[in-house]
Amino acid sequence: MKNLNVYIEILGKQTYVGHITGKDYRDASFSYDKEYMNSEYGAPISVALPLREEPFSPTETKNFFEGLLPEGFSRKAVANWLKADEQDYLMIIGKLGTECLGAIMVTEGEPESAPHYEKLTSARVKELAAEGTTRSTKVLMETHLSLTGASGKVGLYYDEPNNEWYLPKGNAPSTHIVKQSHVRLDRIVLNEQLCILAAGNVGIQVPHSFIINLGKAKDDEVLYATRRYDRKLPGGTHIDGLVAPYRLHQEDFAQAMSISAADKYEIKPSGYLRKMFETVGRYTSNPMADQRKLLEIIIFDYLVGNTDCHIKNCSLIYSEDLRSVRLAPAYDIVSTGVYNMTTDMSFYIGGEVNIKKITRENFRIFAKEIGLSQKLVLKIFDDVANKFEAAVRDAADYLGQLGFKDASQMGEKILQSGGFGNVC
Repeated sequence: MKNLNVYIEILGKQTYVGHITGKDYRDASFSYDKEYMNSEYGAPISVALPLREEPFSPTETKNFFEGLLPEGFSRKAVANWLKADEQDYLMIIGKLGTECLGAIMVTEGEPESAPHYEKLTSARVKELAAEGTTRSTKVLMETHLSLTGASGKVGLYYDEPNNEWYLPKGNAPSTHIVKQSHVRLDRIVLNEQLCILAAGNVGIQVPHSFIINLGKAKDDEVLYATRRYDRKLPGGTHIDGLVAPYRLHQEDFAQAMSISAADKYEIKPSGYLRKMFETVGRYTSNPMADQRKLLEIIIFDYLVGNTDCHIKNCSLIYSEDLRSVRLAPAYDIVSTGVYNMTTDMSFYIGGEVNIKKITRENFRIFAKEIGLSQKLVLKIFDDVANKFEAAVRDAADYLGQLGFKDASQMGEKILQSGGFGNVC
């Protein structure tokens, strides 16, 4: 019999929410704790899991909690180390649920105590950059971190004034997500940072990020650090002399729409974008502003050639007391077109999925599908498109000034590889 406890951090305190029980991962169901529901701070942990006394179905339970786990090689490696079935998301999250994206904590018993930050030497940081996904997955196991996605990444604490990195232990929260480069695609770190900077230049809200250069900016000498928007400093406590951030709850759109992580790409027309806009319109505190932000992100993904903009790469962020919800900043934006990957976007836009065939006209059709005026959608499209080229070139120039000699070349590839070539 499986039995896992679910906690969520509210205003800096771990609060018991409910439990997941079942014979195994195939029939496990989540139930809210009655005392939590009746308390002054009781609030749903997902828009797809409203407060109620009845247990949620195994499918509803899996779609939310499995969405907290790493994917791809990292998940396979963790399952192998645990000698567990890769499909057994309960076994994996029971071991990795101490530090998830957002504020959820899943444990087999009481929450682990004795939080601690272990200082990383420069040699260990270089080792992380050089050794690839195997090393990052080992860190996941060592620190009980659960970060979604298929790439090699870990959660670390960054002491910015002293430029020092720490490994969170126990239930200590991290401040940054750090990704590796060479284990994925050539110059992927440079690509992502250029795209994120360009998105910011266009006016899209993005988290602060930077490249950690541990040598001459080669792929095995760089890491990509992103400040976690689901962590808030200053927090309320100190750990080993460092200020520990509050955890802010978040959920991606696969979780919010109760869609399996395995179905994060819209393979056949299923109305993913319509559902995303309906979710924003129904649940966020400022639906008009957030729908506009979501539209800007989708347009930018198209222009930059990001065909990996699936529904797990866009999220909702909750306030500290869980009482309000907003669209989270944009993240994981990469010009996949640079690598001649699939030409299929992660969802249909105006009835078309092939980025080479999508034009401004598809966004006019798309406007009707999501319930916004064509005039407004096309105005926002034109605003983003008109700023796009300068935004990319400015980002490339900035990175070039920091010593990344390939930035200009990467910028030109991005301008030629995405949807921008269809509309310019």
